[in-house]
Amino acid sequence: MESIYYVICWHCHRRCKHCYEDKFHPYIRDELEQVVEEAITNFPKIIDNLPTSMMYDDWHHPDEQGQPVQRKGRIILSGGDVLTDPVREPVLYPILEALQEKYRDTGGVNVVVQTTGDLVTPKILQELLDRGLWMLSIAGMDDYHVGLQGDKKFTLMDKLLGYFNDFGMVESGSEENVHWFDQQGPVYSSFGATDDSWIGKLWPRGRAWENNLSKATLTDNFCNAWSGGLNFLEYGKSGSEISIDPTGNFYPCCIKTAAPLGNLTEEPLQTILDDLQGLPELEAINAGKPERMGLSQGVSVSDFYGNCRTQKPNGDDYSNLCIGCDQFFEHHLGDILKRKRAARLAQQRGLVAINA
Repeated sequence: MESIYYVICWHCHRRCKHCYEDKFHPYIRDELEQVVEEAITNFPKIIDNLPTSMMYDDWHHPDEQGQPVQRKGRIILSGGDVLTDPVREPVLYPILEALQEKYRDTGGVNVVVQTTGDLVTPKILQELLDRGLWMLSIAGMDDYHVGLQGDKKFTLMDKLLGYFNDFGMVESGSEENVHWFDQQGPVYSSFGATDDSWIGKLWPRGRAWENNLSKATLTDNFCNAWSGGLNFLEYGKSGSEISIDPTGNFYPCCIKTAAPLGNLTEEPLQTILDDLQGLPELEAINAGKPERMGLSQGVSVSDFYGNCRTQKPNGDDYSNLCIGCDQFFEHHLGDILKRKRAARLAQQRGLVAINA
């Protein structure tokens, strides 16, 4: 695939009011031990079930003959914050090492570590580079992250730029005549949750929803964009991306649909995607047209739009396509996915029995 967004652990050192997932927060004592153990237990199975190669055909940037170019895909390791002390050494570092080992002989992989930035030190940066880091992505450059409001985020970025310069890292996209994804690395990038960047008007999810922060309307189609469901079924081609959480559940978008499409502790990703290709409901998401999800089941586009209406926790009226998608998953698609998953697992058990 071009990109896999892998949330490796729920633990975070912040409880940001704009976060799309309320499971991201500080954990202590037994709860902390549980989320870290969950990550440690699941990541070997998840990595085993990732694609055997992360090379993909780039149809968006063909060669001089108009043919797609083979490029190296990315795996983005995120949280929570993966640089917290409970997560960094027992979870992140072994995952970095396992990914380098898995893809060493199949074209390699560009590994991105995403962090808010305030936990980065020269020692940690060296440890990341020693384990094959391609990009360090600083995701806390906004006023939502506690402690980084106003000029504080710029002060932090100035400090980080000094580190990056000392380690010979360059900014993503800064090399002339080289696509950012073709840079050899190590590189860095930075962004934040602003109206014109990242999650834009804020997804109707998690604490962003609970705190009435989403400004998205019915015209804001998060599905038809990067990190949305667009092209998620097109593995092996440019534009393909899926999102994985620490349990192994995976989704067609970082926003996360109301139910997962499968679980990578149980089955290979490619097996699941092959099984789901051609399913009209998911092909609509793949096309970035969630309003067409129900056409094969008699749910018109007009009906879908009607199901996109709800109220925020504060009682304000609200409409967005994600709400309609959630409704459709709950009333129609969730059961279909459960049946298909059960059929795949039954077939898998049968094959194991035959080969035993």
